[in-house]
Amino acid sequence: MRYKKNISDQLNATFFALADPTRRAILKKLASGEAAVMDLAKPFAMSQPAISKHLKVLEKAGLVSRVQNAQKRPCRLEGKPLEEANRWLEEYRKFWEIRYGHLDDLLEELKATRYPKRNSSKRKKE
Repeated sequence: MRYKKNISDQLNATFFALADPTRRAILKKLASGEAAVMDLAKPFAMSQPAISKHLKVLEKAGLVSRVQNAQKRPCRLEGKPLEEANRWLEEYRKFWEIRYGHLDDLLEELKATRYPKRNSSKRKKE
């Protein structure tokens, strides 16, 4: 029976996989379509077994799958884990937008109290 990861385990696996620049480069290559392991290994100064280890991490995270295609097993990008990571990050983006909004308001308030003539003359021109 296959263990279904909960969202926390999935995020941990996704971010662990994304932490390595080689794995991110592999995902970038796969974003343009399926590729064989040999094709994925070409741009890197590492052995095919080393690339295979990176692919295993990506597969474990659910970011990559391999498809049986005659004698070949090309790799393909799987988007669901990235979508879940993006959804998680989106909550923090909203948080920071609100914080920056508050900072903008505070800066405007400070400008108005520090330079009251400048602000009132600007308003007259508009």
